[in-house]
Amino acid sequence: MSLQVTIVHACQRAGQGGSPTAVVDEMPLSDAERCAVPVTAGTSHVAFISTVKNDSDRPTMSLRFFTAAGELPACGHGTVAALAVLAERAGRREYEAVLGSGGRTFLGQATRVGARYQAAFDPGPVDLRAIHTAGSGPILSALGIDPLEGLARCRIASVGRPRMLVEVSDREVLAGLAPDMTRLRDACDQLGLLGCYVYSPPTPDGRAAARMFAPSIGVPEDVANANSTACLAAHLADHGYPSLEVDMGDSLGEPAAITATTRPGPEGHTLVQVGGTATITTINSISLA
Repeated sequence: MSLQVTIVHACQRAGQGGSPTAVVDEMPLSDAERCAVPVTAGTSHVAFISTVKNDSDRPTMSLRFFTAAGELPACGHGTVAALAVLAERAGRREYEAVLGSGGRTFLGQATRVGARYQAAFDPGPVDLRAIHTAGSGPILSALGIDPLEGLARCRIASVGRPRMLVEVSDREVLAGLAPDMTRLRDACDQLGLLGCYVYSPPTPDGRAAARMFAPSIGVPEDVANANSTACLAAHLADHGYPSLEVDMGDSLGEPAAITATTRPGPEGHTLVQVGGTATITTINSISLA
């Protein structure tokens, strides 16, 4: 079986790097075949896109995301990549769409700037909660962080699936992390987490760095993770950071950056907008066995 695959470098930094992401038009495939697409395309994730007919003037664009390990209810950089492809096909400088993914609908926008697209979307409500020592200890140990020092800087955050946010003291400590991926996967599986988003404290103007380790979904380290950045933005919204720009991907040689802004919402909820810059690089034909 042959598929046309568009490769998008999502969440680039200064026009470089970004997370290579496959975008494919929806077609009848088994889950096993869907999981094979990113492996064959040489990406960590794939976004499948299709149009859902409805009674409104704006159809909903359905998104499904897969890694080699299975389907995800949401994928931030995959959404950025899909928005770039949809905007390119629409042929408009300003593009807006209703997107459907993980059982919810939300708005996404993309603006063409030169050869790139600046995309942003609403990742949905962020659920934040504390984590106890027994739960965080094995994860921090697998990351190479002293559990006694790291517990106070941990939160569980969820947009679709939970992950653990872990603050370290600075970028140097962040860059030096060398997690034991087998132990980290086992510890995350025990708590039902997709992984750990480890970050440095933001500067006063909201600039930070982060690394996302997600061996439980078949991605030992993610080049860019927009949904986790949205979780961080919600966590820090009450600490004087209405906006963030987070550098990722340096340890993988793919510099990436994700932006997030917050504002107060109804009933005390924090509303988040997250996004990044994307470049469509190639359209390839791949074969699935």
